[in-house]
Amino acid sequence: MRVAMYYNNRDVRIEEMQTPHIGPGELLVKVMASGICGSDVMEWYRIKKAPLVLGHEIAGEVVAVGEGVKRFKTGDRVTVAHHVPCNTCHYCLNGHYSVCETLRTTNFSPGGFSEYTRIPQINVDRGTFILPDEVSYEEGTFAEPLACTLLGQRKAGLQPGHSVLVIGSGISGLLHIQLARALGAGSIFAVDISEYRLKIARQVGADFAIHAKEDVPDYVRKNNNGRLADVVIVCTGATPAVQQAFHTVDRGGTILFFAPTEPNVTTTINLWDLWRNCNSVIMSYAGPPDDTARSIELIRAGRVKVKELITHRLALAETASGFKMVAEAKESIKVIIEPHK
Repeated sequence: MRVAMYYNNRDVRIEEMQTPHIGPGELLVKVMASGICGSDVMEWYRIKKAPLVLGHEIAGEVVAVGEGVKRFKTGDRVTVAHHVPCNTCHYCLNGHYSVCETLRTTNFSPGGFSEYTRIPQINVDRGTFILPDEVSYEEGTFAEPLACTLLGQRKAGLQPGHSVLVIGSGISGLLHIQLARALGAGSIFAVDISEYRLKIARQVGADFAIHAKEDVPDYVRKNNNGRLADVVIVCTGATPAVQQAFHTVDRGGTILFFAPTEPNVTTTINLWDLWRNCNSVIMSYAGPPDDTARSIELIRAGRVKVKELITHRLALAETASGFKMVAEAKESIKVIIEPHK
């Protein structure tokens, strides 16, 4: 079978690999669509593991079923979570699935930028979900990133009527905007350095779109009854965005750091202001199986309209071009690879 082998952001090659053999409890999935995630082009993170086949936002068709599998059959349309928790460790039992050691070490193989992938038994058990008839394969690729978004907003305590400021209006920021709108948020502000992305942010539900070079705190106050934002969601690892979060969160409000910085990046925090204003700082990573199921239902019901976020649909042979577009972050939002196109 063909795969797109990642060497670095500028070197993604179409290569041949043996189609995976499956064992008991496993599935073989024909990958119909696989999204390029922003984390796929975090070169500082990916290159140390290269060469490898990336792609963790997948949807496809079950084409072979291992011995003992009861819940799935050939022909089923599915989406699959690459990381799954054990559900039994100290962290899982306390609701901290993202730091479960099993979650951090599980994956399907190869990644989704391939014609077929093998789903290990643990991923079959708690990370494979049937796609409703109303949800296309390309929409199904959003189940994983939207699940991450759901977990983040729940941890941030977002409530109906809360004002929300999203810093960084790439794909994760746009999902946060749509989800916040679906969950009944009040005023939603989007911030970015790209006018293209700010335009999309308005289209998908932001009430206000602000260029990062503007006086963002002043803009928010003028359009939010004199107050800053109840919830600030940071969807970029850029240091200026990290600093901006602390200047735009209201008293009693919460900052959610959704995107990582590179390792060893440091920034200054005025602890006195945090203490005096009773602010909370939250981190969030990944999404447990329950949130994946919820995200599929949100997509099915049209509460989060993911199809309009897709700007490019490419064949497997064009994966290198897709990586280039996502890494450059110019006029693309979601790039979908269709391995059998």
